[in-house]
Amino acid sequence: MIPPTDLSGKVAVVTGGSRGIGRAMIQGFAEAGADVVIASRKLDNCEAVAAEVESSTGRRALAVRCHVAYWDECDNLVAATYETFGRCDVFVNNAGMSPLYGSLADITEAYYDKVHGVNLKGPFRLAVEFGRRMADGEGGSIINVSTIGSLRPGKTEIVYACAKAGLNALTVAIADAFGPKVRCNTILPGSVMTDIAESWPEEMKAQIGVNESLKRPGYPEDFVGPGLWLASEASAFVTGEHIRVDGGAYRQMP
Repeated sequence: MIPPTDLSGKVAVVTGGSRGIGRAMIQGFAEAGADVVIASRKLDNCEAVAAEVESSTGRRALAVRCHVAYWDECDNLVAATYETFGRCDVFVNNAGMSPLYGSLADITEAYYDKVHGVNLKGPFRLAVEFGRRMADGEGGSIINVSTIGSLRPGKTEIVYACAKAGLNALTVAIADAFGPKVRCNTILPGSVMTDIAESWPEEMKAQIGVNESLKRPGYPEDFVGPGLWLASEASAFVTGEHIRVDGGAYRQMP
């Protein structure tokens, strides 16, 4: 028998939850029975998603403003979750950013700190704070959203890739630190068509899907299934793993 992906009675928290992959996961978790917490930098966007989720699924949805680069805001997200629901069973470190730059010489310290803060510094704090509470309670699942660029980085995403490579390392360490009650895994997306892709250069857009075995880019909805699998008992014996969800872009070549 295949274990169910039912999340009834669970609480799921997703950063960067108001759009893209995070928004799709929020909807998927709620439809699977979970109450959800939507966190991002813009509270009005979170509130709009919360209203949509409650209307379409009947689940409770909490909107929380959180800029994950700042630990005090990370701590506020943890506190708001436990004050409202008293628990967290699934936590998704999804918030990320990778602003374009001209050349490596154009990268400033401020740029580096900004990208590192959102992609690794904040996710570290949140994984520790949610993880230790899960370990002291009934356990849970932490899902980090990284990128296949962390495995094979290119010159156009070097700071982002370095931070996400650190996130991959965090996954393995958190799985060890809070096991056996807490599982921690990584999803590594390839090219995904979200609103962020609208700012990509035309030559970059032209290459999307060319090298993928499935010959298409990813879409936010492609991550709902993997997210539900990792969040639920369907993946009960999976921890410390990096799951590539990239349409075959990082396939092993002969």
